[in-house]
Amino acid sequence: MCGILALIQANDTNVAYELHEAMYFLQCASGGKIYQCKGNGLAAKVFNDGSRVADLPAGYMGIGHLRYPTICTSANAEAQPFYVNSPYGICFAHNGNLINATELKHFLDFEAHRHINTQSDSELMLNIFANELNETGKARVNDKDIVDALQRMYKRCVGGWACTAMLAGYGLIGFRDSFGIRPLIMGRRPSGTGMDYMLASESVALKQLGFGSFVDILPGQAVIIRKGASPVFHQVQDQKRYALDIFELCYFARPDSIMDGISVAKSREIMGTRLGNKIKSTLSAEEISAIDVIIPVPETSTISAPFVAAVLKRKLVQGFVKNRYVFRTFIMPGQQARVKGVKRKLSAMEEPFADKNVLLIDDSIVRGTTSREIVAMAKEAGAKKVYFASCSPPVTHAHIYGIDLASPSELIAHDRGHNRAVDQIAKHIGADRVIFQDLEDLKAACSEAVVSKSTYRGQRDFEVGVFCGSYVTPVDEGYFQHLDAVRGETQKMKVLEKAREAVANGFADQKQLEIATNGVKVTEDGQLIPASTDKARGGTYTLVNGREKRQKQSGEERTPKDQMDISLHNMAND
Repeated sequence: MCGILALIQANDTNVAYELHEAMYFLQCASGGKIYQCKGNGLAAKVFNDGSRVADLPAGYMGIGHLRYPTICTSANAEAQPFYVNSPYGICFAHNGNLINATELKHFLDFEAHRHINTQSDSELMLNIFANELNETGKARVNDKDIVDALQRMYKRCVGGWACTAMLAGYGLIGFRDSFGIRPLIMGRRPSGTGMDYMLASESVALKQLGFGSFVDILPGQAVIIRKGASPVFHQVQDQKRYALDIFELCYFARPDSIMDGISVAKSREIMGTRLGNKIKSTLSAEEISAIDVIIPVPETSTISAPFVAAVLKRKLVQGFVKNRYVFRTFIMPGQQARVKGVKRKLSAMEEPFADKNVLLIDDSIVRGTTSREIVAMAKEAGAKKVYFASCSPPVTHAHIYGIDLASPSELIAHDRGHNRAVDQIAKHIGADRVIFQDLEDLKAACSEAVVSKSTYRGQRDFEVGVFCGSYVTPVDEGYFQHLDAVRGETQKMKVLEKAREAVANGFADQKQLEIATNGVKVTEDGQLIPASTDKARGGTYTLVNGREKRQKQSGEERTPKDQMDISLHNMAND
């Protein structure tokens, strides 16, 4: 489950146990203090299989965060939730991206005089909110003060977001951008002495903990929840659009979730039917009849594939076994890591492929790395012909509202004519043919998947910028140059950290040894290589374990091996 979480209970019990059910990173309030347990990695690693949760004292409210890598998130310091002690003690979990981060940094530095400790725009947003709330000058604030601060924050921030915040001694706050790009839902659950309330990005996180009566937080809306009181809704900013990020529905969201009244599972079923019709109109009758089996690529497309098979009247079989303990590969740093990740993630069973013409169904094609390896697996298992169909249109542009899919130059379908692109993509991944879903069919599939008892409120749009470059918010051209620069620096830091870890654990190769010793640089073609080892660049060298090591010069700035935020009671790092 991906996203944000907030929970407030009627009783003083340990909210950490319930937050741990859904989130990797969490904070909670107990006895007027803020306690946190967070870090980078899988929940089993960060929480030591849940044992660290017991270190968090009993409390009645808390927030949590789980997120895929975004443009600037890599160091431990950027693990959320974030915390500032002034004013009032605010914890903050943010799902999304701000596209005017440079402007906000300038404001915080030169006008608000607030220090930003990381490259995360989530920390920026927290400090913008904290600064606006501080303008009240009060020892204690009320709902109106909070809403006024949010209104001023919304005027400064541009992008897509869903956020949960915890104000020490006051309560929880949830709010959503005025375009409705990122989802946020609230549920309630009867408790012994009152009602518990919970906010999450997906309904499944609420449902698994016994919450019901779901209410979507609307675009531009905020909800304030205090202990023992009913939630109070405020329209912080007028709704500009209702444009949920469509990539949530075709890829990220769990199928058992409901988002803005749309059933994720139903939308994927309809995607399959519409993709089947597209394949039917693209391939000849002879080509379709020659398809022996249709095989879904686990796991998102397993819902769509049976509906493709029904339209084409071809046999559906399972041909891949998925290793559930491997990250999604398109977000892995580095091409080599992605290739290795695909092979660890999937394995092909020979019998479904041997001497057969195969139609593979997948949810999307991003860089093409995963798709190329999957096609190769199919052929290695004996497939004669491999057709490849995507439930999504070609991904041609960067995702700018919360997920670091890839830079545009890394996208396999970027900046090519449509007909030529399909042929090039098929050749690149090794498939005989590639068929993509049409964008209008994708939007229609999601629009038709509204559940009968939802709080659906009229016609809705979708954020589809990754497929066409038309984003719902205004985007300055300079922002994409900013993304490329930040992405390059972030990738350098990740590669350097990985090299140092390999050296520390004794399994580094020669390249990693050079990177750990000399640093890393980006070549003109975007490759990450060791920084120059030429002694002509200056410096003093000594032999360490038989290898040359450069000594730090007087006045030379030391690069930190790791970054950690400054926070109270960080149980994961004590």
